[in-house]
Amino acid sequence: MTVTVRVPAKVNVQLAVGGARADGFHDLANVFLAVGLYDTVTATPSDSLRVTCSGPDAGQVPLDVTNLAARAAIALAERHGLSPDVHLHIEKDIPVAGGMAGGSADGAGALLACDRLWGTGSSRNELLDICAELGSDVPFSLVGGAALGTGRGEKLSVLEVGGAFHWVFAVADGGLSTPAVYGEFDRLTAGADVPAPVASPVLLEALRTGDAAALAGALVNDLQPAALSLRPSLAATLAVGTEAGALAGLVSGSGPTTAFLAKDAEAAESVAAALVASGTCRTARAAPSPAAGATVVDVLSQD
Repeated sequence: MTVTVRVPAKVNVQLAVGGARADGFHDLANVFLAVGLYDTVTATPSDSLRVTCSGPDAGQVPLDVTNLAARAAIALAERHGLSPDVHLHIEKDIPVAGGMAGGSADGAGALLACDRLWGTGSSRNELLDICAELGSDVPFSLVGGAALGTGRGEKLSVLEVGGAFHWVFAVADGGLSTPAVYGEFDRLTAGADVPAPVASPVLLEALRTGDAAALAGALVNDLQPAALSLRPSLAATLAVGTEAGALAGLVSGSGPTTAFLAKDAEAAESVAAALVASGTCRTARAAPSPAAGATVVDVLSQD
């Protein structure tokens, strides 16, 4: 049997970051929204664990056990006393190292694909437990839709979304290391009283009612100053997107992808075209939200 899972990218419409904890992580109020840019992960029986990748920037994707897809297969196999003998092929369409949880998406996709392939019959809670072990963003990649992540982002509360939102994602050249961005956040806030992170009631209401204008006014990312400090050129991209008619723009997660909220699908395409023409980003992609989480899209029996 071959199992293929589709899994979405995410944008953080709010990323409130607390001070560094003793374990090095930060408490978060992280409002995730899944968007319609997808990776697919296909799991096929193999004599050993193997990872391959195709698509844009595939050369930047590690193919060893540091890949979250490989780690997901190993974690699931260990729980069920199996050997992680599987070929995982990742078809990339989510920007690599772009702050859109592409690696986390691949981990969630591989986990669901292997669970189906091996017939391990894991419960939703068991899969979420494994996701949380793999990384802070992996549980949301499994769940999709919209959710508030607390703790280090792995404790999810599903949120209601009352309509479609239209986004443009400007993909920068190269990536930004998430640990480096958090390290810069710590440097910039050293000696300051960093408040405990709390989800914005105004933002949650905007999501619930599907009000794009209200959501635009509430978008916030506490990591944005750190990302801009490490990559000052992102300021020009943000300026182009807003001048082109976006309702608002912000750095997506730890960056360097920048996200722009548009009033509708037509406006999103216009903003994307302006961003590409400006030369301030490598490419720009329009995508709607919310999107479903990791979903089995194909199962083929091999006789």
